Order: sequence, then C-alpha cells, then structure tokens
Amino acid sequence: MSDSSNDNLEQAKQEGRYIRTIRSFVKREGRLTKGQAAAIEKCWPTMGLEHQQGMLDLAQVFGNDNDVVLEIGFGMGKSLVEMAKSAPHLNFIGIEVHRPGVGACLMDADEAGITNLRIFEHDAVEVFADCIAQGSITTVQLFFPDPWHKKRHHKRRIVQPAFVESLRSKLKIGGVFHMATDWENYAEHMLEVMQTAEHFKNQSETNDYVPRPDLRPLTKFEQRGHRLGHGVWDLMFERIS
Repeated sequence: MSDSSNDNLEQAKQEGRYIRTIRSFVKREGRLTKGQAAAIEKCWPTMGLEHQQGMLDLAQVFGNDNDVVLEIGFGMGKSLVEMAKSAPHLNFIGIEVHRPGVGACLMDADEAGITNLRIFEHDAVEVFADCIAQGSITTVQLFFPDPWHKKRHHKRRIVQPAFVESLRSKLKIGGVFHMATDWENYAEHMLEVMQTAEHFKNQSETNDYVPRPDLRPLTKFEQRGHRLGHGVWDLMFERIS
C-alpha cells in the first residue's frame, strides 16, 4: 500500500469512517436475459439508485416517511420482492452487485406492480458509507451471504467487527440487524462477532439463534435444504444505543 493510501486510511479511521480493504464478494458477471435487460431499461429511472448520488434523503426517495428495510445481496430478488409486496407500509432498498440479479428483481417488481422498492447495483460497504444517513434504517437484512468456507478466506466474510460498527450507526435505536446462513461455521462466526459488538442486544431467548421469522420468506433453495436435512440459522440483533 502506498504512503498516500496509508494516509487516506488513517484519516478515515480518525473520522470514524470505514474503508474496506478486502472485498467480501467476487464479481461474476453472468449474461442478462432479454427480459432482465428490458426490465433494467424500463425500471431503472424510477427504481434505481446510484452510488454517486451521495447521501440519500429517504423521505424524498420514497415520497413518504415509512420505515426502511435494507437488504444486502438480494441475489435474484425473489424474496425481496415478496417482502415488499407483502408490506406496502414499509420501504425497501436492495443492494446487489450482480447485474442479472438486479434485472431479475426489477422484472419481478414491475410485474408485481410494487412501488416501495429501490435498488442499488453497487458494493454494499460503499453504499453504507456514502449513501445511508445515520439512524435512518429500521432493519438491515443479510440473507445467505457468501460463506467463504475455506479458513484462509474467512477474512472476506462481510460480517466483521468494523463493518458491524459501521452498520450500527445507520440503524435507528431499536433497529435490527437480521442475518441468515445455511453454513453452521458462518453462523458461529456471525454469533461470535455480534456477541462482542457493543450496543447490540441478541433477540434470541437462548442468546444464540432465533426461529425463522415469518417476515423472511422461505425460499425454494431453503425448502430443498430442509428436505435434505440441511440447517439454517437466523440471528437478530437489536441496536440498543
């Protein structure tokens, strides 16, 4: 790392900003279907958000003051669209780096006629740092992130102390960070990180995991996993200060 990069990183730390030096994802750009491409062209002007817009005024973005749920890495967007359709009294923001997933999500959202969903096609860490105001989010969702299952890759997992602290400042007091994974080792890692994170309270009655809440749709992938005997672990931590 150059001297100037070191200086920038040090300045960011002093200012309480989080600069990510290791990415938690690999950009695998799949081919867009015609439907996905058409959905992006049609829907992006009204549903798309750009990182370069900077700090968002969420009331202006949605045209109301409803609570905002933000999902990191929504994949193809099926469950996110289902949640937005089922909860019109809430606003939803989805963040995804893979363009086919963005296109698929917009296509489903357009077909469902929902208006309470906005999408970023960008790195979630940078969106959090540059676009989300402090104390503005009611729920942050992280469902089935890349587990980076090899031990030498664990440092790439997005749930790390520095990111959790950055995320905490974006949640309202009483807001919830909801995680889910089908990798037990990653669930244990998430729990360890969150139990040592200050200003959070575990919503689990047993101080570990919670049953899947009804608000998180059961995906086909998860249903198949249940049939095969695979476990899924949900964690919900509330910001208390």
